[in-house]
Amino acid sequence: MTNSSFSPIHIIGGGLAGSEAAWQVAQAGVPVILHEMRGVRGTDAHKTDGLAELVCSNSFRSDDATSNAVGVIHAEMRLANSLIMACADKHQVPAGGALAVDRDGFSDAVTAAIQQHPLITVVREEITGLPPEDWDLAIIATGPLTSPALAEAIREKTGKDALAFFDAIAPIVHTDSINMDICWYQSRYDKVGPGGTGKDYINCPLDEAQYNAFVDALIAGDSVGFKEWEGTPYFDGCLPIEVMAERGRETLRHGPMKPMGLTNSHNPTVKPYAVVQLRQDNALGTLYNMVGFQTKLRYGAQAEIFRMIPGLENAEFARLGGLHRNTYIHSPTLLDHSLQLKARPGLRFAGQITGCEGYVESASIGLLAGRFAAAQRKGETPSVPPATTALGSLLNHITGGHIVSDEEPGKRSFQPMNINFGLFPELEPGSIVKPEGVKRFRGKDKTIMKRQLIAARALDHCKTWLGAA
Repeated sequence: MTNSSFSPIHIIGGGLAGSEAAWQVAQAGVPVILHEMRGVRGTDAHKTDGLAELVCSNSFRSDDATSNAVGVIHAEMRLANSLIMACADKHQVPAGGALAVDRDGFSDAVTAAIQQHPLITVVREEITGLPPEDWDLAIIATGPLTSPALAEAIREKTGKDALAFFDAIAPIVHTDSINMDICWYQSRYDKVGPGGTGKDYINCPLDEAQYNAFVDALIAGDSVGFKEWEGTPYFDGCLPIEVMAERGRETLRHGPMKPMGLTNSHNPTVKPYAVVQLRQDNALGTLYNMVGFQTKLRYGAQAEIFRMIPGLENAEFARLGGLHRNTYIHSPTLLDHSLQLKARPGLRFAGQITGCEGYVESASIGLLAGRFAAAQRKGETPSVPPATTALGSLLNHITGGHIVSDEEPGKRSFQPMNINFGLFPELEPGSIVKPEGVKRFRGKDKTIMKRQLIAARALDHCKTWLGAA
């Protein structure tokens, strides 16, 4: 359907969520005006004015739709004809069991698709207040880098203070500056993912003395001070590497520097005490990013400390790490189940500003907001996905899946969340059946079966919801 007789829906923000929302609205036959301030005003984290620019990792994380919640939401978004997933698939780079992308190719593809769509108009301007009343249907998808003026307008309308947390960016290294006489190629447990070979990461080994010296340097590092924002909580899924180090000497060995599932091809009989992994960042393979090494260290300290890692002693950095402030609203108290602001029907929020975390999560909420807004414009009742789906479970978390408190309704436990199986409803009793011939069935095997059943149920219910069954 390409009937353009409908009034346009205005979308503020051309990131992952805004781009996906615009695509879904336009594909439903409703015109879109997409307002993006980059090109007129930049942000502390973006480097280009391209739509859907990836400012942190280039990974969309696991693409396993059989037993991983992130892979399930990937699959559901593909079923819903997601532009973000289509462009990610087209521009993937090897990353073991994960879906990682060439960030420039990905952004260019999203930008081209949006600009070439006959029902989408991109306007480069900063929106400094809430949409005017004559924008009867609008979506705010300004993400964690919402401009101060718009953030203040949102606070004035909602009567709530926006929460804030820090989000740190990992450095990117030129591949040819990595010492492959020390490092080796291998995916953890030799796992082969989409477009991968089982040797998709560069691994840097550390012995115990090297690890301890590295941790000491991180803790003593000259980090950026944020006196204005002291007390602001970090999101645990994106902790700066030096903050993790401060939480305990062994924290990194059980986090991004864990040595499990890796064998040093240069010295296979000696188990590394810790390992730093780098993941391919562009299609050419000329850039690799340091996995889990988001940081708030000053640039000079970063280069000095990260070159202590064996194999990176001569590392040349295409981009050093950085830190920016993220904001999100108290969605459970402010939004209804179709992501509308209760205080102003017709105005929706999408993406990380709603309190989801992660690229695909942000895009998926944009997908839903776009579908809901398009349905409303066409005089239809928005169809909310079942809570048994990944899309529905994440939506439920944002709009009400939290612990409530009489003193502070909606605040007690609401925080940014990645999609995970803990957000899905439990299986029906008796769903998990011990396989024939298996004497002991519990622990890990039982957990794997449970996840597989939840994933299969989610995709089945999603197909039904989309009318694709």
